Amino acid sequence: MTVSRHALMTPGPAAVLADQIAGFVPVLTTENLTLRAPRLADFPLYAEIASSDRSKGIGGPMKRREAWADWIQFSSGWFLHGHGGWSVVETATDRVLGIVCVTLEPGDKEPELGFIFAPEGEGRSLAFEAAVAARDWAFSDLGFETLVSYASPDNARSERLLERLGGSRDATEEAKFNGQVLVYRHPVPANLLRQNSDVMPTSFRYAEDR
Repeated sequence: MTVSRHALMTPGPAAVLADQIAGFVPVLTTENLTLRAPRLADFPLYAEIASSDRSKGIGGPMKRREAWADWIQFSSGWFLHGHGGWSVVETATDRVLGIVCVTLEPGDKEPELGFIFAPEGEGRSLAFEAAVAARDWAFSDLGFETLVSYASPDNARSERLLERLGGSRDATEEAKFNGQVLVYRHPVPANLLRQNSDVMPTSFRYAEDR
């Protein structure tokens, strides 16, 4: 497949500037994963996921142009809201496995915790590991009091993950979707309630720490 110009980095000073900007996105590290700023080289994987049935829960399957718009939306969230999407990388192999994000979309009343992974990223609790890191960062570093996640009623895998995260169904919010969407609300984990909000967890790194 020929790579479209918009999916290629502009060389020279523009590439340097893009790298500097990406350096302001927090890097979250877990036992097996590194959550970092999205890169153009990561987009083909996202486009592949978004064009498959795996993306039904986020409005898919999408055409490549629609996947690009979605990619731009959660990537630019960092500069508009101060939170957005991370590419989830398996640290040992440097392989991108999926996306996890804390985003706000049109119509949202509060930030959403979302995630989508390629098949090779499933079956090892890596989506859970990434979601925990993103959730805890939002609560501890940004001081959020709540997050919500949305799931399709037929997506049992996502439901199990959201329940494992400690999320609980919000019937009031679900009623607004006429039963078409499940809404899970994530409470602040007990260990973070006891944490001094002025202290950034050591697993979170910013550009100046690199």
